[in-house]
Amino acid sequence: MKELLTAVRESPAHHVPPLLAGMDRAERRAALAELKALRKEVRGWHWEKQGKVRRGLLVAGAGCHTGSAGCATWLGGRDLIGWDGPPVPLILAVLADRDPEWLGDVAHRLAARTATAEVSYELISALVKKAQCPLPTTEGFVRGWVSTVSRAQWQRRRRTPLIEVLRADPYAVELLPRIFEMTELPPEMPWSDDPDSPCRWGATLAALAEEGLLERSVVVDGCVARLLRGGNSSEMRFFLTVLRELDLTEQEEAERIPDWAGMAADGISTVAGHAQGVLTRLDGRGELSVRALAEVSESVLFRTEKKLVRSQLVLLGKVLRRDPSAVDELLPAVGGAFEHEDIDIQERALKLLARYLPAAGAPVREALAESAALLGPAHRTMVAEVFGGPVAEQPGTAKYEELLPPVPSPQPLDPAPATLPELVEEVVTLVRSTTSDVTAFERALDGLVRHAHSDRAALTDALRDALTGEWWLDGDPQPQIERQLRSEVGLRAVLAALFGQVSVRAVQKERASWTAAGTCPHAALKGVMKARLWEAAHAMLTGGLPFLLAVPTWHTGSLDPAVLVERLRTYRQLGIRPGEADFAQALLRVRRGDQHEAAGAAALLGTPEGDRLAAWLRADEPFTQVYRFDLESRTRVGQSVVRSHRALMASRERPLVLEEFPRSFHCLGRQQTPAPRLCYHWGEHPEHWIATLPEDAETMAAWLLPNIVVGVTDEIRDTIRPLLLLAELDAPAGEAVHLAAAYGLGSRFPEDRLTAVDALLMLAARQQLDAALLGEQLATLLGHGLIKPNRLADSARIAATTGAYRTVLSVVTGVLPVLLAQEKAPRGLSDLLSVAAECVEHCGATGAEPIPGLAETAARGGTSQLVRQAARLKDAWERSAERV
Repeated sequence: MKELLTAVRESPAHHVPPLLAGMDRAERRAALAELKALRKEVRGWHWEKQGKVRRGLLVAGAGCHTGSAGCATWLGGRDLIGWDGPPVPLILAVLADRDPEWLGDVAHRLAARTATAEVSYELISALVKKAQCPLPTTEGFVRGWVSTVSRAQWQRRRRTPLIEVLRADPYAVELLPRIFEMTELPPEMPWSDDPDSPCRWGATLAALAEEGLLERSVVVDGCVARLLRGGNSSEMRFFLTVLRELDLTEQEEAERIPDWAGMAADGISTVAGHAQGVLTRLDGRGELSVRALAEVSESVLFRTEKKLVRSQLVLLGKVLRRDPSAVDELLPAVGGAFEHEDIDIQERALKLLARYLPAAGAPVREALAESAALLGPAHRTMVAEVFGGPVAEQPGTAKYEELLPPVPSPQPLDPAPATLPELVEEVVTLVRSTTSDVTAFERALDGLVRHAHSDRAALTDALRDALTGEWWLDGDPQPQIERQLRSEVGLRAVLAALFGQVSVRAVQKERASWTAAGTCPHAALKGVMKARLWEAAHAMLTGGLPFLLAVPTWHTGSLDPAVLVERLRTYRQLGIRPGEADFAQALLRVRRGDQHEAAGAAALLGTPEGDRLAAWLRADEPFTQVYRFDLESRTRVGQSVVRSHRALMASRERPLVLEEFPRSFHCLGRQQTPAPRLCYHWGEHPEHWIATLPEDAETMAAWLLPNIVVGVTDEIRDTIRPLLLLAELDAPAGEAVHLAAAYGLGSRFPEDRLTAVDALLMLAARQQLDAALLGEQLATLLGHGLIKPNRLADSARIAATTGAYRTVLSVVTGVLPVLLAQEKAPRGLSDLLSVAAECVEHCGATGAEPIPGLAETAARGGTSQLVRQAARLKDAWERSAERV
């Protein structure tokens, strides 16, 4: 047994099987207990050290288990399986003496383990072949099989098409039908859409169904079920490809009318379009009932996609021409189109009603008249003609009321955990998660400092077991731990100091380090966080601080000056000097502006820190001045040079910071200008950065703007989130915040535009929105091609539909003159005009003067959406001005 454990610790894994061969059942059982203890020990090692023993440990444990359940649990352990999977030949060697039924049970148990079945595919497959047992069909096993087939086919793709590989594969017939039942497709399957690629899974499945290797009805039903269930767009395109390749017969289409109706109503655009086409063919063959058409039309006409709605109106028109008796069943569905945002679709629906409404019964006419009341003034004349008189109340009879979100009040921060169990729970949660909750972090950090001051030994004992498995806690040499923690901006450095894993010398060295000049402001902000953490780490070693001064009193990161004064008073009574970084951070967080009472109380403390706080509160000026910084760059693309222009913000030098703050804060006080290159912080989530300077939204917006700009111009998701945090700060919003909002409103992704809309409405609710400034910023970005009008129009429409019509109109009217003046109208201008017209129809014009360029555009003539929407806005503006 000793030789086995030594081999596992020190030798390659292939030394293990011969040693196991000479051990009897009792010896293996005894060795298993030692192997389990070693496994627990290995979990706390660094990953590089773990890799040296993991394979041998996996093989030895498999051979020592006598029960199939225990063996499968051991082989499926995520901590034992590397990225390259288990060593199959070695495992088969140590299990060679087991009977087939036992091996088959292990195979099926492994296949049922969701977390590791895919990476263990080769081992499971080998066990199945050895046991001659039924094939597992779990999702993990199927994923592993697809990955193996794709990898093998990719390696020889020039010689063997995928269809030939699957024809020869013994598992294909049994596993391929499972593809349609899986929660999520294996990632290899939707990859290639190239018709000439030999790796096309979609076309291959259809071809195998045609050949009879797969049952056609299974493939058809599977595709239809997945398209009905919905999912991400790549999966939907995959199953739609298979369905199109199958080229369904008329009978197969007719058997699934409810399915096509469901896809047309709820599927993604491509799926809905295909289903709509099938329904049109069914109608042409007389296989679609009027009732079924009416039901699906009610859903499709409520969709936002213009092409789908137009096609459905065309289909309804064809059926009504062919069968006028269907008018009472089909016309009620048309009313759904009146709620569509596109004025052309509304008009098409009205024309359809005008043609067939006279033949409808009175109940249908009354219901449609109520639906027509949803239409705006642009259609009022036509509505009166269709229904023989006005059906909607004239705008202006009801007083308009702007709807804005409630302004959130600052939420007080809970005190640090008072008991050790509470603190341990919060610390472990923060260490072992990727959460960026500022309030939880600040409470936990303060709690560690407080408990280390009162009873460091009890704190250490309470945390030791809870943090078992952390790489820095045991196993690695101290110098290696110290090197890896140098860039740490979380609690690990503080905890490592508490457990003595970081020397006093290393803590002092890191406290003295600072961010070098010339780096980006994001690095400077991280440098401030590091300075605070290493100062707290020093407090862990000495227990010299009773609590932290910089802990916020509100969730935004701001600090009540009266609370800070009281904390400084307690420090004075205890004869304790505050930590430099802690006090500097407290100054940056303290709320200023009309704080005369707090400033007076601070001055009466009679300490240097009290005097500095009093002067800081009385100064009541921004942390730094920000100004517009237009960055131009050149990029060579082939033989040509492409010029790009980005509107950004820079910040001026703040001498006070350089003179009175610790050196770790000096980079914040230096002039910050955006660099022509991207910094490596663009993908980070800067909640902690904003909490560093929560009382100066302008400075933070200027420093965070490069990240936001990268997200918009390079079309990267989830870089707009800090914008909403900035808008919620109880601090003035100037040019920097508005420029960030302008970029956000033109984001590529809908979820990012929604975040920008929330920020816009929050600024308006806080009465911090300068609509003229924002309109000017948007016009600048549009002029430089940094955002697109159609994306801005989508953001404006979303904001308007919340009830903030006047806010949106005040912003849009600052943008339209620039776009209308362009010789060639940009794409999306008609959408922006439509939003502006809708706003005017709801809240009235924002001024007596018409929008420059609007009359000229409306007078161009023709039936284009641009001209029609310009005329609609012009008419609505003039009617509103007349009422005023």
